[in-house]
Amino acid sequence: IASKHGLVGLTKATALENAEFGITCNAICPGFVFTPLIETQVKDTAKSMKLSYEDAKNELLREKVPSGQACNIEDIGELVLFLVSHYANEMNGGTYTIDGGWTAQ
Repeated sequence: IASKHGLVGLTKATALENAEFGITCNAICPGFVFTPLIETQVKDTAKSMKLSYEDAKNELLREKVPSGQACNIEDIGELVLFLVSHYANEMNGGTYTIDGGWTAQ
């Protein structure tokens, strides 16, 4: 958690230090993305609860994410594309979540 807060602080400092040059810096904070770490959690949950892989995946997501869905890598990519476009010229120092409602809990 401390490292994530550090990255948000670094994002804000970088945004402020470069704003006059037209350089923006923002942070994207995704929720569950099916990385090897999450895959391991799903397998461990399946084993400990004697569930199928799909049922364990749904259980893990339901427990953490109100939408019940993992973050889609393509959606994260689209946010990146938006933030580097001219439409986001004045979006600077922000933190943008794609987490299915996790942080709203």
